Amino acid sequence: MSNVKVLPLLEPDVVAACCPPLNERPMSAEEAEVGAKMFKALGDPVRLSLFSAVASHEGGEACVCDISDVGVSQPTVSHHLKKLKEAGLLSSERRGTWVYYRVEPSVLAAMGALLSGAAKTA
Repeated sequence: MSNVKVLPLLEPDVVAACCPPLNERPMSAEEAEVGAKMFKALGDPVRLSLFSAVASHEGGEACVCDISDVGVSQPTVSHHLKKLKEAGLLSSERRGTWVYYRVEPSVLAAMGALLSGAAKTA
């Protein structure tokens, strides 16, 4: 008798674009607040390094054990990862004793869309 149990797949949260492209129209106060929170989170060099490490990691996700070598202590890494999650830039999943982080493709697409319109007119 097999003890294998098939678990249903969960659909990832769909992240909508936070804001319109910068040159499309003026942002509303709410859109500006969401965008500022996202860019503020990335404004720290350690957070930007962690975000890049997760985004570029093979398979699109990274174990905290694989990305914690950014020149600060483990508690500080955890703090920065928490801030990136709060800004909606990362999602996480605990697997045993490790936590795996991922950047949803829609987050990267939203960030690109926000800036790409402005780059086309520059």
